[in-house]
Amino acid sequence: MAKSAMVSAGHAPGALIARISGLLPSLSPSEQRVARFVLTDPAGAARRTITDLATAAETSEATVVRFCRSAGLSGYPQLRIRLAAEAASRIEPPDGRVLAGDIPPGAEMSQIIATVGFHDAGAVAETAAQLDPVVCDRVVTALHGAGRIEIHGAGASGLVAADFQRKLHRIGRLAFCFADGRSALASAALLRRGDVAVGISHTGVGADAIGVLAVARGRGATTVALTNFPRAAIAAVADLVLTTAARETTYRTGAMASRLAQLTVVDCLFIGVASRNRARAGRALAAVAEALPPSAAGPR
Repeated sequence: MAKSAMVSAGHAPGALIARISGLLPSLSPSEQRVARFVLTDPAGAARRTITDLATAAETSEATVVRFCRSAGLSGYPQLRIRLAAEAASRIEPPDGRVLAGDIPPGAEMSQIIATVGFHDAGAVAETAAQLDPVVCDRVVTALHGAGRIEIHGAGASGLVAADFQRKLHRIGRLAFCFADGRSALASAALLRRGDVAVGISHTGVGADAIGVLAVARGRGATTVALTNFPRAAIAAVADLVLTTAARETTYRTGAMASRLAQLTVVDCLFIGVASRNRARAGRALAAVAEALPPSAAGPR
């Protein structure tokens, strides 16, 4: 586990469900069965005894206890209490048009709109609920004091990386984002202590982002990972790990829910950095606005 990577985010509504969802790929097959049962029906799981849950998940009571520990809980009683609380605060779909899983072929447009809107809003809300303010503050501190900031992401995560770089650059931070992995690796090799490298990867297994952080860390830079899965490979090369809580299905891939969740985190970090020196940020934004034509000076 990366140093300073995981600090409890407290008992915010939805935080436990989001954490379990993010841990799912790293759990053993038997623990995954428990996790899937819990994620499918949190309220139902909260009403079951440990024996009932083990039977329903086709596993043992010992596995249920191991699952609780993997989720950062002291034991099964705490799991039941947390699940009951989160089930009670869970936001239900506004109407019957919202589909629980994949959008099937031939779905009506009203169903598609209702489903995408509901689940994308949920990804943003659940990401905010589980986002650790302590780790966020450490990342903001590192970014604020950095001599140079480099941000890398591929595919949809690359769009988020570019957005973050543009935001930081407009408040006077020396930030860079590279479109290809080779350029990113070459630049990371020139980083030094006091600089920051940020890798954005929904799955956390993207070779480019992992390689960039590994090189940057070897040079003494502070490395930050933003991923949906806290035990993914990218966490091993990150000093600080921030997580999103996007649940993707067949049609709702990386270009949708995960990107919205990542942008939520990016906006939190950007505002955090800007607020550390409001006067400097204000002067930088004013200078940008003065240099650009009126149609280009506003936020994009």
